[in-house]
Amino acid sequence: MSYSQAQDTAYTSLRPDQLQARIDAVPVAYVPWGALEWHSVHLPVGLDGLVAERIAERAVALTGGVMLPVMYLPITALPHRFSISFQASTVRAVLDDLLAELARVGFRVVVLLSGHYAQGHELVLMDAAEASIAAHKLLVLATPPMALVNADYLDHAGRWETAQLLAIHPELVDQRRLMSALNEHRAGHVADLGILGDLPAGATAGGGEVAIEQALQSIKAWVMQLLKSGNPEPLRAFYAQRRADYQSFVDRYYQGSYEDAAAAWWNDRKRRD
Repeated sequence: MSYSQAQDTAYTSLRPDQLQARIDAVPVAYVPWGALEWHSVHLPVGLDGLVAERIAERAVALTGGVMLPVMYLPITALPHRFSISFQASTVRAVLDDLLAELARVGFRVVVLLSGHYAQGHELVLMDAAEASIAAHKLLVLATPPMALVNADYLDHAGRWETAQLLAIHPELVDQRRLMSALNEHRAGHVADLGILGDLPAGATAGGGEVAIEQALQSIKAWVMQLLKSGNPEPLRAFYAQRRADYQSFVDRYYQGSYEDAAAAWWNDRKRRD
């Protein structure tokens, strides 16, 4: 999508008459959600939002609708000097207000695309989505794009996140620095580098583009189904499955705070890897 085309779908760039015309035609709002988070030595801290923003741009071009600015409000970013996290209660309050406002404006469907994959972060997004479905009859699909395709794609600074950024912003990936760091940590823990999942040495722009295109087709199918049916039950079933995927995390680590749960999980993960 060109810059001018992106402007044509951006909430920030549209006049009231233009916004109304787009909502009348396709009442869908895309909200890309990211994190300012450590992504090892070879990737930028804003990767999650950069990827979510580009996928949202391409999705709105496929389906119509309007795209809001990327929101950099993560829960439980991996611990690092340059990671910035917000309390779960803060993010939930922002989500509740945002979704209520989008319903008031006239959107029927909201697609909240989260590039940040943290367990507590996604659970809070789902909580807010289901509350908005109940309170405002707003059909909210809140998900990491890759969760619609293949769970193996949900890594952190690994093969698939690296591949996605190679596909959209290759100039931001420093693979030479990665290889140097991997050699230095040959006898240590890869998790010390913030890498979870397959090593990114095999990441390619082509692989990233395939993953992104698969996610886009799934997003398009969801949006078309929700607009046509107005039925929230598929969303509820999807959230039930995502919650089931996280149940072992909740059972083992959650004791009233996602922040404490994430810290305990990360410490365990570093000991294992």
